[in-house]
Amino acid sequence: MVVKVYGPVRAACPQRVMVCLLEKGVEFEVVHVDLQAGEQKQPHILARQPFGQVPAIEDGNFMLFESRAIVRYYAAKYADRGPNLLGTTLEEKALVDQWLEVESHNFNDLVYAVVLQLVVLPSMGETSDLALVRACEEKLKKVFDVYEERLSKSTYLAGSSFTLADLSHLPAIRFLMDEVKMGHLVTERKNVNAWWGKNFEQACVEETHEACSILAS
Repeated sequence: MVVKVYGPVRAACPQRVMVCLLEKGVEFEVVHVDLQAGEQKQPHILARQPFGQVPAIEDGNFMLFESRAIVRYYAAKYADRGPNLLGTTLEEKALVDQWLEVESHNFNDLVYAVVLQLVVLPSMGETSDLALVRACEEKLKKVFDVYEERLSKSTYLAGSSFTLADLSHLPAIRFLMDEVKMGHLVTERKNVNAWWGKNFEQACVEETHEACSILAS
């Protein structure tokens, strides 16, 4: 059965889900949701995501929203397919959860505040708050410094293998590298830069990245 992913391909949270599905070899189709037109607030989307956000998935009769919940679900459902994204030992699984929480609460909001100011608002003819952008950049430097220290001791955030903890960062870092031209936050940090390179080597990440590049052209 083909999984339906509701949301625009260009949006980061749907990308998080798509990368996970690609890693697990799960067939899916994207049901586009026009965010600029406010389609996410229409009844057919609210029936799947009552807060009017993206993504949501439909897998037969099962529906789920919140991208990190979705990737956890598919990583567990298809644990015997593709790479182990959840960790093996109890400690590894706890570290995966820990760094997913870090990504959600300490990283994600800063990146998308920058994306909003430098990409979304200008596309709508509105003025960017550059002071806010600079403040977010300074905070992101501190976050990446924490990552740099962690990655000096571990190849990936949760240990020696690629997991959801790493996967969940990929859409936001791609935005930093490409759309908002803040790749220096990654490249100036030896261990973070090496980590990004290893993550990008994942075939599904390259596929998603190329798809986004085509849509942006």
